[in-house]
Amino acid sequence: MSGPTGGTDAADPPEHGATGALTVVGTGIDVTTQLTPGAQAAIEAADEVMYIVADPVAALRIEALNPNARSLDSLYGAGKDRHGTYDEMAEAFLEPARKGLRSCAVLYGHPGVFGLPAHVAVQRARAEGISARMLPAVSALDCLFADLGIDPGSTGLHCYEATHFQRRRPAIDVDATLVLLQPGMIGELGGEPTPAVAGRFRQLVEQLSDVYSEAREAVLYTASPYPAARPAVLRFPLGAPEPPTPDLAATLCIPGS
Repeated sequence: MSGPTGGTDAADPPEHGATGALTVVGTGIDVTTQLTPGAQAAIEAADEVMYIVADPVAALRIEALNPNARSLDSLYGAGKDRHGTYDEMAEAFLEPARKGLRSCAVLYGHPGVFGLPAHVAVQRARAEGISARMLPAVSALDCLFADLGIDPGSTGLHCYEATHFQRRRPAIDVDATLVLLQPGMIGELGGEPTPAVAGRFRQLVEQLSDVYSEAREAVLYTASPYPAARPAVLRFPLGAPEPPTPDLAATLCIPGS
């Protein structure tokens, strides 16, 4: 079994008398077009549903599918360490299953992409002999490939969390596409961004301009959660004197060459 930050195994371990079950699903980015039939069925069939979503339309959709659905947003707190919050979420996902109920955890996008609480909950459930599964869903990265016309198979792909990339400075192939996730939370330990993000992002852009060149194009991309709205796409050279500040949902991409 992998650690909490890794993936989850495809198969459940044998059950040991447990009657409860945990299913983890994602809404996709646009819940109106990307919520899969499998995810919808899991939400409808659950005894208890807990959700963490960024879009009020997604929350309304989940609650319409199951009147027992409730948000876990209250677990976030100003200045509260994110990892403590994630552990509380994982335990909340597990609690109904431990009581013999069918529990469904619903996360925004793909539940396993920046879904540490989901991975932890699935791993703990299986370790306790509780049936657990995670269903795939559309992530912001999938939307980025479609909206920006990028095929990662053409040039290769590097994908990192922005804070990890800035701190670890991994070696990269400058001809491959680089995707940095959550630049709007770079360097943050709490659940909300602070004004310091803008300065850290400028430092990140300077770091990238040293690796690539000041003329290399970068893209700040934010997928749209609504079918009638277009994604936000801000293109700028890495040498820009005042690069844009990423919002909370943005992804930074340097397309391959």
